[in-house]
Amino acid sequence: MPTVADVPDRLLLGSGPSPVPPRILEALAHRTVGHLDPAFGSLQDDVAALLRATMRTANQVTFPLSATGSGGMQAMVDTLIAPGDRVVVGVCGAFGGRMADALGRAGADVVKVEAQWGTAIDTERLVEAAKEPCAALFVVHGETSTGVAQPLDGLADAVHAHDGLFLVDCVTSLAGHALDLDAAGVDAAFSGTQKCLNVPPGLAPFTVNERALSRLQRRSWYFDLQAMVDYWFADGPRAYHHTAPINMIYALHEGLRMVHEEGLESRWARHARAHEALRSALSVLGFERLAPPGEQLHSLLAVRTPDTIDEAAVRGALLREDSIEVSGGLGPLAGAAWRIGVMGEGARPEPQERLVRATARHTGGDEAAAVRALEDAWSVAA
Repeated sequence: MPTVADVPDRLLLGSGPSPVPPRILEALAHRTVGHLDPAFGSLQDDVAALLRATMRTANQVTFPLSATGSGGMQAMVDTLIAPGDRVVVGVCGAFGGRMADALGRAGADVVKVEAQWGTAIDTERLVEAAKEPCAALFVVHGETSTGVAQPLDGLADAVHAHDGLFLVDCVTSLAGHALDLDAAGVDAAFSGTQKCLNVPPGLAPFTVNERALSRLQRRSWYFDLQAMVDYWFADGPRAYHHTAPINMIYALHEGLRMVHEEGLESRWARHARAHEALRSALSVLGFERLAPPGEQLHSLLAVRTPDTIDEAAVRGALLREDSIEVSGGLGPLAGAAWRIGVMGEGARPEPQERLVRATARHTGGDEAAAVRALEDAWSVAA
């Protein structure tokens, strides 16, 4: 019978989860206390404050939902959208499509604004769709299926013109790609811990402003945002709603501390350098970035694979022989693309060099030239 000891040590450079540093693992293993213990309550308050700083928001209601990033999406649907609401949804990849599906199942009147996978949606098309009164406009800031960053400028003004909500998925961009929620006019956003925060999957950072709080729906028992607010932000004793995942919150606290020790702007800049360095190195081996210049998501590099290789076989060899994980393409990109995480501790020269060398060996590429391109890009960027 297998045990945890049988699970191998992997270098996680796929679309998530990302590499978990030892100090976060140590926090995860710290002694558990009760979810209503005042000592844990003090930690919760600090987590909320650190999340506000990381998400660049002054929203009081900013905290980690006891759910994965997908749960954050469902909470957004269940708490902010009513059946029959007209919602404009940007779709240029799998995760925009998933939100459209979730909204449709909840009875919303979904208006899709679509673009080709691998490109951002033209802002004017989203603005035009939002001119007709709608309850909300939703976009994915960092589309994990394509490595594209969606521009947010002008979208809040368009939907706020008729008092709609601007909703954002920032699962893959938070703490890895420049993002200021309040400056962008975002009313509510959700993320995940397993990407640029380098925390194991299991929590969904979530923030909602006063405008959005005034629209709260209470259809879901588990995702009853008011009940969670009464637990996280009570003036007096915290009101029990569910047993919070104490040790995961320990881990998130440590991950957020690491973000702010480095500095958010410095972290954004490092991810941008790492993205360009890996793009440069892999281009020597015949891999070309999917996103056009200026639309790239710094925390995830999606590349078209060379026609000369069996991409699934090479990914299998990387995992089996080198213990390196990268992700294949989704949807129309299946069998034709890789999705490589450039997230947190994965956005550094050492893990990238390990990937580049191994990829060169398995594809017959020029290992020395690819490593030189990686080193040169890091040197110039620095």
